[in-house]
Amino acid sequence: MSREKVLIKIENSFRKTVQKDSKVNNAYLLVHSDKHDIHLKLAEGSTDGIQANPVQPNYMASVGKLFTATIIAKLYEECKLKFNDSITEHLDAELIAGLHIYKGKDYTDQIKIKDLLGQRTGLPDAFWPLLDKLLTEPDFNISPREAIIWSKENMELSFEPGQKFEYTDTNYYLLGLIIEEITGGSFAEALNNYFFEPLEMKNSHMLGYSKPAKEPEYPMANFYKDEIKVNEFKNYSQIDYAGGGVVATMEDLLKFMKALVNNQLINADTLQIMQENTSKFGIGIDYGYGIWKVKTVPILMPKKLNCWGVVGVTGAFMFYHPLTDSYVIGNFNDASYESKGVRFMLLKVLKELAKLK
Repeated sequence: MSREKVLIKIENSFRKTVQKDSKVNNAYLLVHSDKHDIHLKLAEGSTDGIQANPVQPNYMASVGKLFTATIIAKLYEECKLKFNDSITEHLDAELIAGLHIYKGKDYTDQIKIKDLLGQRTGLPDAFWPLLDKLLTEPDFNISPREAIIWSKENMELSFEPGQKFEYTDTNYYLLGLIIEEITGGSFAEALNNYFFEPLEMKNSHMLGYSKPAKEPEYPMANFYKDEIKVNEFKNYSQIDYAGGGVVATMEDLLKFMKALVNNQLINADTLQIMQENTSKFGIGIDYGYGIWKVKTVPILMPKKLNCWGVVGVTGAFMFYHPLTDSYVIGNFNDASYESKGVRFMLLKVLKELAKLK
């Protein structure tokens, strides 16, 4: 199929998906491939009456986890930590005292940094109950450190560290605090120092913690859960923190992803560690160190769709497709699209791109 026909099909699918779903107020898509000379930027919908524009900043939810994991990888390359380190080597005793007491035994010192990265700690996910509390109590405020202590006191553990996989933002709160402890600055400063400044991501910042280097031409796109405009809750950023938090334009996200793929941020060996130390996340999806790997499943997931990247609860996604040397980045800005967003990316974008010669 010709390049033009592929791009038309992708654009039509994107616009129809947004237009037919009343839950989606605004959505964004960037498809880029140097190999096929593609740079397609799309936006549909609106933010507070302003027509959606492809240059608009987006809150990318858990797409930010790949930024967090990559900072940890950089600290590993700087010999400031090891993936096999216990968290007790990098976090204060008061915070982690009794953090992982499972069936009467304290496993806290057995939690390793690699367990946090790969979602294999057994710690509970504080994000959802705290979000529910915030949405019913708009003035509710809790710091990431307090959120960890709250989860320790109010939630149940699932298993011993390193034994199973369970996705939880609590693991990434802890990674954010480890980054702060090692770097001596805030997590927002680490994002700026490691990525935003060197990659000239001038339209990027951390929600609630920093501002972009360049004043945006358009406001950040609204994002929703159950028809509630979540970005209007000023303390939301506190319960997102290093589990997400990155706000960026699609173009800035492309800068990050291209730098990661081309070993400009971390070396190839380190990226391989992040990609290959995986657990089964779902059918056709493995989870590495902040990385989702889409892999071949006969009939269900053909080899031509194999890719890797990261997904956010708002229907956000940021993936690299090796077969076509393509980057696909987008966001539907609604929590009902957590799985729908990645399905759209696979079946409506990558499936079409794979038709190119």
